Amino acid sequence: MLENEAFIRLASFLGLAIGFGAMEALFPRREQISDRLHRWLGNLGLVAVSAGLVRLLFPVLPVTLAVVAEKQNWGLLSIVHAPYPLALLTSILVLDLAIYFQHWAFHVWRPLWMLHRVHHADTAFDFTTGNRFHPLEIMLSMIFKLALVLLLGPPAFAVLLFEVMLNGLSMFNHANIAIPVGMDKYLRLLVVTPDMHRVHHSTDRREANHNFGFNLPWWDRIFATYKAQPRLGHETMPIGLTIFRERKYGSLPRLLALPFIKPGK
Repeated sequence: MLENEAFIRLASFLGLAIGFGAMEALFPRREQISDRLHRWLGNLGLVAVSAGLVRLLFPVLPVTLAVVAEKQNWGLLSIVHAPYPLALLTSILVLDLAIYFQHWAFHVWRPLWMLHRVHHADTAFDFTTGNRFHPLEIMLSMIFKLALVLLLGPPAFAVLLFEVMLNGLSMFNHANIAIPVGMDKYLRLLVVTPDMHRVHHSTDRREANHNFGFNLPWWDRIFATYKAQPRLGHETMPIGLTIFRERKYGSLPRLLALPFIKPGK
């Protein structure tokens, strides 16, 4: 599996994208906007640019580095000789907690927020929003994950599993899918659901500074950043930022420039 990492990640991305796209068409939570093609070209264009730059600029990726770390006995888990099942579980929990804090940092530190606002400037909310990140944010996140792998020394399979989970659950919790309220109540005890994460995309910054989790929902409850529901309700709450709402900001060139331009430019 590790030798086919790139294929596994691409296949899971395409399969989940098709699946969530179909579910959004059949069971939408909010009214579908008419200009989806324009948004999708911009959002998925960012994915292509980011993937190309990562492959070009990073000689080693987290899974490959984890393989090397395992062979060289690098990292805390190797030092304490953690049993494999414990190392696997610990790695996924620690990596997910680290991504929670990374996400929080991208909101509270302005230079990072200028990059992250590309994600939040989307005025709609669907599975493509889950992949709408500026390439510079993706590269900073990659550096952070590489440092975590060196420090922790997780099993390579744990890193691969976490990367697939992160990508898949990010698309899921951004998907415009109607999940029955009763089911969502229990599902969000295990994973971050679309209704839980949609609160984070409110134009109200008080709401947007909640629900930072991508995979596991527990960190928001532990660190008091959990908010159950938006004030205006899921069907009518405005999504995105109060700036960059014009259609032109959804094009790929504008998305790439968004961290560096002022509203109206």
